[in-house]
Amino acid sequence: MFPLRDTIQSRTYPVVNTALIVANVLVFFIEWAQGKNLSRFLFLYGLVPVRYSVPQISQYFDTWQQIFPFFSFMFLHGGFWHLFGNMWSLYIFGDNVEDRLGPIRYLFFYILCGVGSGLSHLLINWHSQVPTIGASGAIAGVMGAYFVLYPRSRILTFIPIFFIPYFIEIPAFFFLGIWFFLQFISAAGTPAHGGGIAWWAHIGGFLLGIVFLKFFLKTPELGLSNWLRQKTSKQKTHRLQVIRTAGRSGDSNLYGSISITPMEARLGTRKLVNIPWGFHKRLFLVHIPPGVRDGTLLRLAGMGRPIDPQRKGDLYLRVNIQEER
Repeated sequence: MFPLRDTIQSRTYPVVNTALIVANVLVFFIEWAQGKNLSRFLFLYGLVPVRYSVPQISQYFDTWQQIFPFFSFMFLHGGFWHLFGNMWSLYIFGDNVEDRLGPIRYLFFYILCGVGSGLSHLLINWHSQVPTIGASGAIAGVMGAYFVLYPRSRILTFIPIFFIPYFIEIPAFFFLGIWFFLQFISAAGTPAHGGGIAWWAHIGGFLLGIVFLKFFLKTPELGLSNWLRQKTSKQKTHRLQVIRTAGRSGDSNLYGSISITPMEARLGTRKLVNIPWGFHKRLFLVHIPPGVRDGTLLRLAGMGRPIDPQRKGDLYLRVNIQEER
């Protein structure tokens, strides 16, 4: 199973979320360039609990050198797949949280979740000598906020079965609930002060994300955020859409709807559409002609219910043009 995206489209382009992803990738290249000095680099810029718990070690670092790792550790990663997994999760969940909070509040929210997750790990692993690195704690905070904001969303997941692409939608509250449960079980089974994955940073980040969300929702937005919202408003709907169909008794045709923006209605567009119907889940391309109007029915011949072994009904998609934001 591989999660592709959530089913709630953000209203604006996630400029801060994208910038965070780019920053993590750039820092990863800086790590990669360290070569033999990588261990020293990670000890300096990763979060190492023993640097704070042992006076004989902490005396070698000034105040700034002790504070900075609480920020820098969340931009470091242990390898390509560590980076990819974190950035993909941030890509899936971060855009909607930024859309709700606005870019400025979201940036501060993300940083605070990362710092808070680092403190959680530090307190639980007070004498650990292993550098803690990764954006997982900050992203866990984003996931905690998503859990509160969009519990009814669904995570579109790709499952290849015998080279045939299948797509299922997993409820977000279930997906994130299971994720948090697994983090807790893993943390409970890990000895204190041990190395490896910073499970408590994940747990702390997730819980702090829920707490910080309540605070930031009550904080007024800055004028810069409103300006950025206007400049980054999206003009297109998702390229891939999962469409739920319905049929009438005695009717071999199926009926559903497809969402597009006013710009796409004017210029025309193409969408990848997946229709879950029993075990027959096919991915196909739908052409929407320019100048289409709200409520227009698009006929897809032969995509309905079977009439007999040789014939099938049709699929009718109602065009739903979203209002300008």
